Amino acid sequence: MLQVSASSLPSKTNLYPFQIYRNPIEPAQLHAVSIKTATFDDPLISSRLISLYAHSKTTTLDHLRSVFNQFQQPTLFSWNTLIKSYVENQRSQESLLVFLEFMTRSCVTPDVFTLPCVIKGCGRLVAVKEGEQIHGLVLKLGLGLDMFVQSSLVSMYSKFKDVNSARKVFDEMTDKDLVSWNSLMDGYVKAGEIELAFELFDEMTERDVVSWTVMVDGLSKCGKVDDARKVFDEMPRRNLASWNAMINGYMKAGDFVSARGMFDVMVDKDIITWNSMIAGYELNGRCSEALKLFTELLNSGYEPTHSTLVSTLSAIASLALLSKGRWVHSYMVKNGYKLDGMLGTSLIEMYCKCGSMETALKVFEVIPNKKLGHWNTIVAGLGMHGQAKRALDLFLEMLKTTSIIPNAITFIGVLNACNHAGLVEDGRRYFNMMVNDYKIEPTIEHYGCLVDILCRAGHLEEAKNVIENMTMKPNKIIWMSLLCGSRIYKNVEIGEYAAQNVTEIDPKFIESYVLLSNMYAATGNWNKVAHVRDAMRKTGVKKDPGCSLIEYKDAVHEFIVGDKSHPQTNEIYHKLSEIRDRLKSVGHVPDKSQVLLHIEGDDEKETELESHSERLAIAFGLINLKPGIPIRIVKNLRVCNDCHSVTKILSKIYDREIIVRDNSRFHHFKNGSCSCMDYW
Repeated sequence: MLQVSASSLPSKTNLYPFQIYRNPIEPAQLHAVSIKTATFDDPLISSRLISLYAHSKTTTLDHLRSVFNQFQQPTLFSWNTLIKSYVENQRSQESLLVFLEFMTRSCVTPDVFTLPCVIKGCGRLVAVKEGEQIHGLVLKLGLGLDMFVQSSLVSMYSKFKDVNSARKVFDEMTDKDLVSWNSLMDGYVKAGEIELAFELFDEMTERDVVSWTVMVDGLSKCGKVDDARKVFDEMPRRNLASWNAMINGYMKAGDFVSARGMFDVMVDKDIITWNSMIAGYELNGRCSEALKLFTELLNSGYEPTHSTLVSTLSAIASLALLSKGRWVHSYMVKNGYKLDGMLGTSLIEMYCKCGSMETALKVFEVIPNKKLGHWNTIVAGLGMHGQAKRALDLFLEMLKTTSIIPNAITFIGVLNACNHAGLVEDGRRYFNMMVNDYKIEPTIEHYGCLVDILCRAGHLEEAKNVIENMTMKPNKIIWMSLLCGSRIYKNVEIGEYAAQNVTEIDPKFIESYVLLSNMYAATGNWNKVAHVRDAMRKTGVKKDPGCSLIEYKDAVHEFIVGDKSHPQTNEIYHKLSEIRDRLKSVGHVPDKSQVLLHIEGDDEKETELESHSERLAIAFGLINLKPGIPIRIVKNLRVCNDCHSVTKILSKIYDREIIVRDNSRFHHFKNGSCSCMDYW
């Protein structure tokens, strides 16, 4: 420890030979000496003192600022030190405020040490206007040819994706350092100019690991994974970032096998590596693998970041694994994760997609500073579950009690809520509110919601007019809504018009053929039914097999239509036989119009309906889940009319709540009714 006595104080010239201190308390000791000797305000001493504090690992920025505020006339060195400290501690906005204070309060002029720090802060904040102003100041002060200033400008403009300005500064440099080359190349990559980046890479006479990594990352992100791998293989020395870039590239290209191969051979991994793999699996629909890797991550001693948990919750939501979701939520609470941002949104969405709306609402309510994403997710979730009134009430509460302004995503949730509840007038009103009051340009999703609302209510001509007057080309989903409505309301003319447009977009889309055939059958036009059957045979269309998932004892049980591979197959089909008898006893008549055209004979059609995947899952749930526990099922296709009717009856016969999530919405079956209000 530094020892100082009042009787033997050193002179001012040798009092502060200490750019680097020997122990953490030394800056404070020397600060005290400067006050005792009345040398604190000496420019040389104050400059050295603030430098010492800035280099101390135990000094906070707030304390550094408080020391600076005690200087009567801070030197340029002191200002530079303070500005640099804010930038280096990721507080760039405050660094710009300090620079503004410096320009208005100080009588000295910024130099080649001040400006690179300020320029760096502008780049990090993507503060384009301020960055251009600083560049103007650079030229005014005649510092435009300083290598460090120029290098900072190249980096700043690259972060702005203004590669033309970055290149202009770069070309003016007489002495181009490696940082400038890398910055410009990175700018080209971020701006999507990968060919120009590669040309620059080839021009470089010197490369470091950053140069190689920028190219690997850039080629990976733009989908040129094979080219990225060639550069990766040529790297003299690979760093962790280059490995992570390749894994990201493979995952985004859908090649999760190659990504896993790289992951398995990596000697050193960081949390970014694990996040890339988990997020990549989730992106590619390999949600089970994502969850296995999350468990492996925890067992390996890594601490999940917010990004880890967001990807994990998304994977859980896709599989509707409520028990797993509750476990992850418990982990988050236990470890103090805050729900203010995206993590809260992901948690709400997970509970919504797992069919537990009450828990989703509880999570929403406890979030202290709700952002628009939280409101959007809960409104969409309530609408998806058929709770339109609660969804619309929450939307109006957001408008009245907060300063949050709804966006395009908000109105998709609102319109979907109106759609699932058949609220035609509300749907029209909110669509007009979006366009007229909030000046939001409707997207294909907004038009899709409006068309579906109108079709469900039988307003087919109005829906057709909306489609024909859209500002963009209608997609398959919108035409299918019109076709569905035409089938329900037996409007053959509009139905044929919709089917023709679906076929032009996707000639092998089997649902359009099935709906068209059903519409003809409902109107007794059997010649056209046969014509549709011939068209299907010639086109070779095939229907994706129905697949339903149900969770039981931390395992996911999967069933496809007619499945007999499950270990409990005998019990399941015995239960199906029991279900058939009980359905007949209450007078249920199967809706055989839902069966595919190639299946002939009433008995065969009835057997096919009875072996639909969701019915197998329901039978499994009735066998294994204790009374009172809801049966939760996820299906990859839309639930057919007959299965929908059957499930309503079963919920009453067996006194069970059955929750089915299909590819369109949630169905909460309870006591013989369903939350979706109407179904077709």
